[in-house]
Amino acid sequence: QVQLVESGGGAVQPGGSLRLSCAAPGSIFSGNGMAWYRQAPGKGRELVATITSRGSTNYPDSVKGRFNISRDNAKNTVYLQMNSLKPEDTAVYYCNRFPSNPQYWGQGTQVTVSS
Repeated sequence: QVQLVESGGGAVQPGGSLRLSCAAPGSIFSGNGMAWYRQAPGKGRELVATITSRGSTNYPDSVKGRFNISRDNAKNTVYLQMNSLKPEDTAVYYCNRFPSNPQYWGQGTQVTVSS
């Protein structure tokens, strides 16, 4: 089973910033839309940001204006810059294709926003 590897999570105070990274095999990344997802304790997994193979992005209202997804096609890596973090952003963050493929879920990276 192929997995993606997320990194960059941590504990920050409200208003802080983090940058997540996701390294993917070329077979998963190249020419495909990618996305970040998150799962908070006791809740289902939700979509956080998407980016097409050409770089077009989309966000739900809950993170729009605060989060920015980008990709480096030479490195097969997708990033999530998170600014103005709120306690409700606390979750495990995952990357995957968009639409997601259940075979590609990795371990995720924990983001905790707390004072």
